[in-house]
Amino acid sequence: MNFTTMQHDPITIEQFYKEISSPANDAPGYLLPDGITREIGHFNVFNINELHSRTRVKPVMPYNRRAYYKISLVRGHNIAEYADKVIEIKKNGLLFSTPRVPYHYLPQDMNQAGHFCVFTDEFLVQSKSGIILDELPLFRADGYPVFQVSDEEAEQIAAIFQKMHTELSSGYAYKYDLIRNYVMELIHYGQKLQPATALYPQHTASARVSSLFVELLERQFPIESPNQRLKLRTAKDYAQRLSIHVNHLNKILKENTGKTTTDIISTRVAQEAKILLKKTDWNISEIAYSMGFEEVAHFSNFFKKQTSVSPVAFRA
Repeated sequence: MNFTTMQHDPITIEQFYKEISSPANDAPGYLLPDGITREIGHFNVFNINELHSRTRVKPVMPYNRRAYYKISLVRGHNIAEYADKVIEIKKNGLLFSTPRVPYHYLPQDMNQAGHFCVFTDEFLVQSKSGIILDELPLFRADGYPVFQVSDEEAEQIAAIFQKMHTELSSGYAYKYDLIRNYVMELIHYGQKLQPATALYPQHTASARVSSLFVELLERQFPIESPNQRLKLRTAKDYAQRLSIHVNHLNKILKENTGKTTTDIISTRVAQEAKILLKKTDWNISEIAYSMGFEEVAHFSNFFKKQTSVSPVAFRA
């Protein structure tokens, strides 16, 4: 299989905007939605026809991983290359892309239309759905990420995207909360298209441990009061609760997610800390306490390691 040469690092959201920007406009800020810089994470939605007309950029991106999720409704003849799969989309396709898997799609004719949205995991974590995207068949490398859909189904999906466009351009104070619901609606739409064998896989012992770990982790969130505190903070804490050795837990999670137990916990704690820093007026010491840190300095060092900025700078 001859895929396009793939670069080592995933394409960032900033690189994505440079790729789709008009060659005559070096600053892609005109493509960014108003108020997004005040949000935790990132979201944007595009009409494929309008984007190509406005930027005159060819609708071809390199085969590579991207540091964001993408859901696309493509209308036209296309070839999708996803992980080790090559899938022909003859008329209407619904595609789900994850940062963990390289992909691209190649238009086979000039009659291209549809919509797509891009978002980071930090944006969607605030939906409080309890769903871990990379555990869904939609976003697994061995899953089912591309669907042929009928004209009627394509119209239903397009209507969801249109609601995103409408809301994104509105002045509604809670529009991003509503948009998260629309993203989840698309995800559930795709889930319902899954083969039954993908939705209900054989529940192995390692899969059960991984699922229980995620449940224990997510059960601690959201943090809703400065007096609420994380009870499970380390890999050892979770291993003890699950009655397994910490090395065994780490091995299972590494195999299933590609990440260590500590990495998963740290990422989720940092996400919650970002939300508290942006959405509450709690002082830094209260947030540090809620996140399970005894010392503010330890929390600050942890946060800076995860985000490259201090809690104070992030809140500013």
